[in-house]
Amino acid sequence: MKASDIQLRTVPRHLAIIMDGNNRWARREGYPGVAGHRAGAEVVREIVEACEARGIRYLTLFAFSSENWGRPRAEVRALLALLSRYLRNEVSKLVCDGVRLRVIGRRDRFSPRLQSLIASAEQATVSCARATLTLALDYGGRWDVTQVTQSIARDVAAGVVKPEEIDEAMISERLATDNLPDPDLCIRTAGETRVSNFLLWQFAYAEFWFTEALWPDFDESVLDLALADYAVRERRFGVRPLLHSY
Repeated sequence: MKASDIQLRTVPRHLAIIMDGNNRWARREGYPGVAGHRAGAEVVREIVEACEARGIRYLTLFAFSSENWGRPRAEVRALLALLSRYLRNEVSKLVCDGVRLRVIGRRDRFSPRLQSLIASAEQATVSCARATLTLALDYGGRWDVTQVTQSIARDVAAGVVKPEEIDEAMISERLATDNLPDPDLCIRTAGETRVSNFLLWQFAYAEFWFTEALWPDFDESVLDLALADYAVRERRFGVRPLLHSY
């Protein structure tokens, strides 16, 4: 199937992307590392628009992991500055396009100013219903499962929940991604083939697609290659083939 043959019913309802390769792109181009992150931020705008055009209802981007705090201090500052700029500059366009913004992950380690920007951006787009863009910030899959475990343990201790009442649905409802469907497809760039502590519970039956393209080089043509490959897969969910029906 060619990318041009992709039909609306075959696109993933929820696409997750692990954006990787900004620093390698900068080194290749002879730029400082922050230039790679700036270039990657520009790609985000293009891909959000491309997903809207293709009928993808939910897009989740791994923008800043829990482990990213361990990067050089200057790089972390640059990443957070780019995030702040994105929240200030892109919200009006998201509202115009009908895209709701959600942020998942810890917030207490961000500055009060950044926390305020996040809250304001979410509130400004809360009524948008055409699509949902989720940014994973200071997010880790193990953190997500841990905070759910702590929440349920507190309720068991308080007598609100019985141990035998704990099931997959209860866990899913308390994850950071509550009210979002599990991802159908995860794309990772820059030739890496691991999930890096991203959406560990939610990826149980996701399809994966890996590309050598560095994130600043990722564009609609690469996205369409991933979608074309996804469109011809049979999703089995461990039981039986399931044809796409979106």
